[in-house]
Amino acid sequence: MKSTDSEILLDDTAFWVSTRGRCFGPFDYQWSPDLRGVELTYQGLKFGEICGHEELYADLAEFKLPISVCKVATITAGTLAAGVAEGRCIEQRVSKLLTLLEQFGFSRFRVRDVQ
Repeated sequence: MKSTDSEILLDDTAFWVSTRGRCFGPFDYQWSPDLRGVELTYQGLKFGEICGHEELYADLAEFKLPISVCKVATITAGTLAAGVAEGRCIEQRVSKLLTLLEQFGFSRFRVRDVQ
């Protein structure tokens, strides 16, 4: 995936986090098999799950990613998946994502659709 620095690259439900000249991903999300939650994946391997409106579990430790990538990926996955569940359009999901990134000190990240 080709990217500039400090970007989140969106491709349908998949996304990549680019920072300091490196690109990490794909991160993705999908409904869990029982349709009660949303599974979060990194390179096809489950790293977390959204179990309810205010319950998210995520652990990217096994992948040894930079902490900023872990934080940005978790914020992104949670925000995008929750937006889908709430019926929000992509523009609304990205707007909410940018607001949350700023709140958590990651306003340097831009969001770009790669399609």
